[in-house]
Amino acid sequence: MFHAVTAGALMVLGGCSGSYSALDPAGPHAQTIAQLWWVMLGGAAVLFVLVMVLFVLTLFRPGFGSGVSPRVWIVAGGLLMPIPVLVALTFYALFQGERLLPGRDDGGPVYRIEAHARQWQWEFRYLDEPGTPSTLDVLHIPAGLPVEVVATSADVIHSFWVPRLGGKIDATPGHAARIRIEADQAGQYGGVCAEYCGTGHSGMRFRVEAHEGADFRALADRGFAP
Repeated sequence: MFHAVTAGALMVLGGCSGSYSALDPAGPHAQTIAQLWWVMLGGAAVLFVLVMVLFVLTLFRPGFGSGVSPRVWIVAGGLLMPIPVLVALTFYALFQGERLLPGRDDGGPVYRIEAHARQWQWEFRYLDEPGTPSTLDVLHIPAGLPVEVVATSADVIHSFWVPRLGGKIDATPGHAARIRIEADQAGQYGGVCAEYCGTGHSGMRFRVEAHEGADFRALADRGFAP
């Protein structure tokens, strides 16, 4: 029994890391989202524990609560118990969500790219590098600098998502949507299309390569050629 529980726990924890895990953040925007997830999990755990306490008392103490009217149970258990937790979680989510909006930063430099989606490929255009060729399914970004991604689409609705670097945003035909991502340090990070877009959806992945300042500038000057 102990070994089964241990194995189960390791499997669950194993899902919290990896190239596509939003719970293994590698940048400030992804860190905000991960914190929100953990807080939401904590709030759900509080409500679960409260409900289970009532369940256990009812199961092992016959007659527990029989002196309380059904109306009181509905108001206390259905409203007074969950509402404070849900309200607190809502305000926390709104506060954290505001920090993820483009333009909600300290006014420092931002690197701009366009992520143009089409079935089933990503083309990245470097808006701050005029004349630089675009890259396919590989996005190069400077480490330690906010990157504003302008997501567009040539055909159907796609969704740009780099789980370890930030949130997701839909790429909709005829519309430009913006989101910020950032990598704390150089490295490679997995990206996916997070919106079903046809038979090739599962293979519509890309790679983000974050480079230190001098290395990124040298790569950009070469037109992002290897």
